[in-house]
Amino acid sequence: MVSDEELYRQAKRVGERLLAAGRRLATAESCTAGWVAKALTDVPGSSGWFECGYVTYSDAAKMRDLGVTAGTLREFGAVSEQTAREMAAGALRVPGVSVAIAVTGIAGPDGGTPAKPVGTVWFCAAARDERRTETIAERQHFDGDRAAVRSLAVRYALELVLRLP
Repeated sequence: MVSDEELYRQAKRVGERLLAAGRRLATAESCTAGWVAKALTDVPGSSGWFECGYVTYSDAAKMRDLGVTAGTLREFGAVSEQTAREMAAGALRVPGVSVAIAVTGIAGPDGGTPAKPVGTVWFCAAARDERRTETIAERQHFDGDRAAVRSLAVRYALELVLRLP
């Protein structure tokens, strides 16, 4: 489990970086259910760099709100690199947003399979400018109960944003 203080410190670093670069961020979350957005908006002044957050827990919400395709969900599943990438791309479509972080995974205690066990989480961080979009998509596996998996996923999502160019 990650402490609230650690998440706050990490979120503050993200905010400082975004503010210095004049960028705004949107989140697209499934298994973390808005926790990344909560961590970011716990930082005073976050309205200067945080635009909005999507909690798209169901497949229908992923398709409706973020433009994830039915074909992607059918072929790869909600917990996949392809879905995470489409979630991030959907969040990047928000006017004024130039950075997005997407999180989709299996926090447990059930829902896992041999191919995608509980604790499997896919992330995609994306940053765009007028020339191109840079993305980082990664899969992680976190051990622990539901709360531990989710808090570790939040910390990892914040770290991933800091790795963007």
